[in-house]
Amino acid sequence: MKFSENWLREFVDPDIDTDRLMEQLTMAGLEVEGVESCRPDFSGVIVGRVSRVEPHPDADALSLCRVDDGSGGELRIVCGASNVRAGGCYPLAPVGAVLPGGRRIENTAVRGEDSEGMLCSPAELGLSDDADGLMELGDDASVGRDLAVFLDLDDDVIEIALTPNRGDCLSLLGIAREVAVLNGMSLNRRSVTPVSNTIDDRRGVQLQAVAACPRYSGRLLRGVDAGRPTPAWISERLRRCGIRSINVIVDISNYVMLEMGQPMHAFDNDRLSGDIHVRFAGRDETLVTLDGEKRELDADTLVIADEAGPVAMAGIMGGEASAVDESSRDIFLESAWFAPQVLMGQARRYGMQTDASYRFERGVDGTLQGRAIERATELIMKICGGKPGPLCDISDAAHLPRPGLVEFRVAEVERRLGIRISPGRCREILDRLGFAIDGKQETLWRVKVPSHRFDIGIEADLIEEVARIHGYGAIPSRLPRAELRMPETQGGADAAMVRQLVGRGYHEVITYSFVDPALQQRLLGEGGALELLNPISTELSVMRRSLWPGLLQALVYNLKRQHQRVRLFERGRIYRAPEGAGQIPMLGGIIYGKILPEQWATETSYCDFFDLKGDVEAMLGQACGPGRKLRFQAVTHAALQDGQAAEVLLDNQVVGMLGAVAPQHCRALDLLHPAYVFEVELPRIPSKEGIKYAKLSKYPSIRRDLSLLVDEDLPVAELLEGIRNQAGQDLRNLELFDLYRGEGVDLGKKSLALGLTFQRSSSTLTDTEVDVLIARLLESLQDTYGATLRE
Repeated sequence: MKFSENWLREFVDPDIDTDRLMEQLTMAGLEVEGVESCRPDFSGVIVGRVSRVEPHPDADALSLCRVDDGSGGELRIVCGASNVRAGGCYPLAPVGAVLPGGRRIENTAVRGEDSEGMLCSPAELGLSDDADGLMELGDDASVGRDLAVFLDLDDDVIEIALTPNRGDCLSLLGIAREVAVLNGMSLNRRSVTPVSNTIDDRRGVQLQAVAACPRYSGRLLRGVDAGRPTPAWISERLRRCGIRSINVIVDISNYVMLEMGQPMHAFDNDRLSGDIHVRFAGRDETLVTLDGEKRELDADTLVIADEAGPVAMAGIMGGEASAVDESSRDIFLESAWFAPQVLMGQARRYGMQTDASYRFERGVDGTLQGRAIERATELIMKICGGKPGPLCDISDAAHLPRPGLVEFRVAEVERRLGIRISPGRCREILDRLGFAIDGKQETLWRVKVPSHRFDIGIEADLIEEVARIHGYGAIPSRLPRAELRMPETQGGADAAMVRQLVGRGYHEVITYSFVDPALQQRLLGEGGALELLNPISTELSVMRRSLWPGLLQALVYNLKRQHQRVRLFERGRIYRAPEGAGQIPMLGGIIYGKILPEQWATETSYCDFFDLKGDVEAMLGQACGPGRKLRFQAVTHAALQDGQAAEVLLDNQVVGMLGAVAPQHCRALDLLHPAYVFEVELPRIPSKEGIKYAKLSKYPSIRRDLSLLVDEDLPVAELLEGIRNQAGQDLRNLELFDLYRGEGVDLGKKSLALGLTFQRSSSTLTDTEVDVLIARLLESLQDTYGATLRE
């Protein structure tokens, strides 16, 4: 949140400089992210009032203005702004003034007419990017006054990062409360006097969703001049807080929100029909919001509606059809309390983020609504006039937040913080923070929580409050009095697999456990996804069912940064539903691009399915040892390309999957080359068995090469497994060294060239014995697989 330091000091003005103030806020948990000076980069600019406007004789887009500079005379100025008008006050840069960038104003002739200065827009003064017209200063501005003094530009804008539990500090009043406590001062609370109604007109309100909105305050004002310009002191404070000026009514509601922390909304009363209904959206209802977007409303979306239908998304944004503009004369102000759990994530689901939703999701004081209406009414009547009706405050006490009571044991402070803070000091801190202590006991207190501290629920919260106000710097740093010893660990199968991957050029990544639902659905199909109640964004709104979506996004991220050869792996959990929210530890990886890093001695070639398969074989072989039976079995998967997808089986149990990402997914991610992915379930990977010593044979080995013709659809792994089973214990090594299809091989067949190495450990194996083994093996292969020797 951004705020003006000068505005803050209207509520509490400690005798400390900006640096000390920022340090106090940061150490109290309101981390200061930055500070920006508002001091102007111009000089000599004053407030001027235009007394007369005439058309330029030689240019339709220019005007000749007579401007009062406060000295008793008038300046003749040529102006091209469309919003210049007689009686208006604007920034005036007379001859000799210096604008940002060192531009000095001189007496010039514009299309034959002398101009003795310049009327300025906010952009020309460096105050904002708005260059559409002159900066309105309000008709009652002090003519001739230095603009920097008039706008109070000797100021700093401080930006703080608030944790989600500190929604009470999303206002100047909330931050001022903290500063007052930190400096032992009283807070200058601006009194809000109830406005007496001068008319009896009111609009009926019906709460049809009392659990979601147990309080709704409203007031009708007639005869309001909504076309008046927003006073500069309001628009400037809004600008420094990062809010754009829209029109005087909207600006006043935003001003009250920043000041008090209560979001508000104003409707053009003439565009409403009948009573106001606070309810959930009905079937097929839509709303065109203030940003011009037509939104189809979900059944769990809370809306503000009139008799004709929704006019606002409750706590998020109003509707375009009922918006206040410069022609509005009768307005209806609303200020409500919405349950945070109802609005949580609603704005992001619709691709929106507003100041109101940001506050309501974190919690708003349930007692502010009426006071906010009174404060806004006071400002509207002062600036725009109008006749107020009675304040309508409808509430359901059963569903409103109630002040909490928390038991507080003084002894727990020392036990949890490691230092002793006296009961008197604890009582003083809690009292200054607005907590009411019930009872006189010194050991056990019942503490009543103020309405604005809706984040306090347990004793530890109160201890945290004592610690941060007492000062984290006052808590000494001590080393723990304990003997520390690192346990001896051998590392499991996952550690062995990681070492193997790192050795083969992979880099570890850590991605979010929540992913884009659209990407996950494309890769894995529908169903089984756990949706988040309060996602960071719509693109990260479901828990991952696989590591592949995150790995693919990490690949794209690296490719966009000119890394054309990518090898990544990740260890993490996946989450499956609906049969219980299972959390499964997984190890996954992805490869893309060239097989080898760029070099002069080899030709460029890109990785393929078998490169990944080799990595997985090496990884599992390192983790489980040679005694495990590892094989791959063809499979069909939505994320993978047919014919290049396989299950990984270890001792005939499926432990994972690998394959080439399907072409349609590669195109959707703008991948120029195929990507290959794998994933294994870590709990299914057994630990490596102890290595057993085997004496090397001193007897010679015999090798036989066979060229077999087999059916095209026969998996090679199945054939190799059959050979191992039939060849007996003398077979020491079996390898496939050639695969051939083409001339000399019948259609539907393939030729496999195999190398078989035989050896005994106790005696010499003869050629005759090997010939008998080969003959028996060929007979078995022909009977089982239809394999024949190639001539």
